[in-house]
Amino acid sequence: MKDGEIKLTAPSLEARELWKGFLYSVVDLAVPTTLTLLPGQLHMLREVVEKEKMRRKARASSRAPSSPLSLPLVGEIPACFRPVSRIEAEVLLERHPDCGNMLLRPGRDGSSLAVTTRQDLNGSVFRHYRVTQKQQGGYIIDVENPIPCPTLHDVINALVEKTAGTLQPFILEEPYEENITFVSSNDENGERTLHCAPTGFLSRAPSLPPKQVGTDKWSLRSQTRSPSPSPRSFSPSGSPSNSMRRLVLSPSPLSQSLTDELKQKLEKRRTSQE
Repeated sequence: MKDGEIKLTAPSLEARELWKGFLYSVVDLAVPTTLTLLPGQLHMLREVVEKEKMRRKARASSRAPSSPLSLPLVGEIPACFRPVSRIEAEVLLERHPDCGNMLLRPGRDGSSLAVTTRQDLNGSVFRHYRVTQKQQGGYIIDVENPIPCPTLHDVINALVEKTAGTLQPFILEEPYEENITFVSSNDENGERTLHCAPTGFLSRAPSLPPKQVGTDKWSLRSQTRSPSPSPRSFSPSGSPSNSMRRLVLSPSPLSQSLTDELKQKLEKRRTSQE
């Protein structure tokens, strides 16, 4: 469960399977097919599922709106809109009188909006006006003579005009941080402290060294040189690789004499065998 673990002890295997069937049926709203149950027990579980469905349906229909934001707002939302309750709206307007004296908020029923205003008359005087949304579009301020408004911005503007500017939208300038801070922990003692990031510019990556002009000219000449018919002459004549090739390709006098001696021995052995 969400609050902890509950252990149940059943007197027999049959009773355990039946308990599991009841639990799965109520949670999943379906009779489980993986349990070994008798036909009468399965019929009993089907009745439990139907009763649970009816109970949940009745509970959902009688439940109050879960959130004041359940109303889908159409169009652009004014800056004075606050997702707060009636009491919270009064506290905001009284705590920040310099930020305005009128804000738009969700209605208590969850299907309408409301405008809360505050004025000073030997103390704070609060007023609340209902704003309903029309099915064909637009909004209406529900007063003695309803005021139709195409958008929520027009609702706020209409109240400002009707009061000759006495009501002003509530716009709270929430402060922003001026420095970047982060929390780090000490590996030795485990203490966590708040640090302020340095405000200087980030260091850029080091630039690559400039290319050597002589190397570029040599590579350009080697690329434009006409190829030789021999596949062994790709490097310049004075390079170490070319000298190594000459040593391998040209046999030494010692290796030539050993080769001639080996040939003579092979011919003598062949004649002796014949």
